[in-house]
Amino acid sequence: MKRVLPTLLLAMLGLNSPLHAADYTIDTKDAHAFIQFKIKHLGYSWLYGRFNTFDGSFSYDPSKPEASKVQVNIDTRSVDSNHAERDKHLRREDFLFVEKFPTATFTSKKVTVAADGSMTLTGDLTLRGVTKELVIDVDKVGEGKDYWGGYRAGFTGTTEFKLKDFGIPMNLGPASEVVEMTLDIEGIRN
Repeated sequence: MKRVLPTLLLAMLGLNSPLHAADYTIDTKDAHAFIQFKIKHLGYSWLYGRFNTFDGSFSYDPSKPEASKVQVNIDTRSVDSNHAERDKHLRREDFLFVEKFPTATFTSKKVTVAADGSMTLTGDLTLRGVTKELVIDVDKVGEGKDYWGGYRAGFTGTTEFKLKDFGIPMNLGPASEVVEMTLDIEGIRN
């Protein structure tokens, strides 16, 4: 009887069932998350790159995905376009100006869920000291138990924005005004 009463009380209060969103840490330690970008180079080809160092977390409940929240911090000094000299240029004042703005952040404000399960994540991106609202189209990749006794959830998202909207002064011509970003995020439930 002593064990039944606490269990019954917890069930009545709803405390033994997942009523709230679970919190996840983005798995950057084992490289299961990526922030990548591409931009046209003078309109003739695509330049691809990524940020190697970032961290963050998200809150997610599959029964109420519209209540999800996301926070990501990006070390802009970790920009990597697979070309050391270009990366030095991307870190200077005419692009990311990492000496003055070593961190970019994204903080979600709202999640909208479509009938097909896809989501739109709206939040504030702060880059080069400028904060603008950004919309990311998100699809859930999957979720479930992992081989190490944990639980994971993964999402992919895409967005784009104009460089000048974030005070990036370098102008490579009209074909190179917009950067496209892909975010592949896998989180480990805390």
